[in-house]
Amino acid sequence: MVRPFRFGVNMVTPATGDEWRKKCRKAEQLGYDVILVPDHLGAPAPFPSVVAAAEATERPRVGTFVLNAGFWNPALLAREVATTDALTGGRLELGLGTGYVQAEHDIAGLPYGSPGERVSHLRRTVEELDRLFASDEHQPQPVQRPRPPVVIGGNGDRMLKLTAQHADIAAFTGARPVPGDTAGKMSHLTADELQERVAVYRRFAAGRAEPAELNFLAQMVAVTPDPRAAVRPLLEHVPHLTEDEALDLPHLLVGSVRDIADQVRAQRERFGFSYLTILEPYFEAFGPVIEELRGE
Repeated sequence: MVRPFRFGVNMVTPATGDEWRKKCRKAEQLGYDVILVPDHLGAPAPFPSVVAAAEATERPRVGTFVLNAGFWNPALLAREVATTDALTGGRLELGLGTGYVQAEHDIAGLPYGSPGERVSHLRRTVEELDRLFASDEHQPQPVQRPRPPVVIGGNGDRMLKLTAQHADIAAFTGARPVPGDTAGKMSHLTADELQERVAVYRRFAAGRAEPAELNFLAQMVAVTPDPRAAVRPLLEHVPHLTEDEALDLPHLLVGSVRDIADQVRAQRERFGFSYLTILEPYFEAFGPVIEELRGE
């Protein structure tokens, strides 16, 4: 089954109320299906931001991409989720992850934990949300029943197993944390490495009653007649890759509008990614690509 494309924009830059509403309306005009907010210190607070996004627009869904579960107590998170879903008219998608920047936890005075501990906390969070929302006694209740769609993002085996068990939308990135690094440094995944991660997920998800929607985060969009010139500044960050290999990185969308549309089509064919998230700095550049792909 080939799913139709959906496109989300991850709004990462704080703004005044008028500025926020203006860029959310711009995203709607460009054809984005979902307006998303991350969960990092220094970025907009997720829940008030998505409520404001829903109030400023009519069509797009709104969501978190993704909440740092380590910042949240499950009972308090359930209240936020249910209230936000109600205030947005049932338009919420709940994205969850483990968090990967220790400094943010230190600033917030919260424990960081080992990778295994962070995954275990995320699992407890998801399971507790399901338990609370399944109870008619729990208040408030979300509009969407039994709960808003859950997005889980991560590439490691434990995360992929958790995603296969609980997520309505499985989110992949073209990068993974550098082992042992706690500052958020990432290493890039080649197309073959990404395909291997998707294959692991599919093995874990083989017994699902309904297949999940697969999401992919694009890290860069450059509409240009000279793709090589666009990627050259990035080569210092991937010194082990040639220029041609860098151009083949799945999370870099570079070329003409038609070239990028073809790349997105090819990724859906190869990996199954039908839901693509674009970072805010590139959301206007990607607009013509949405127009090219609309209805497919």
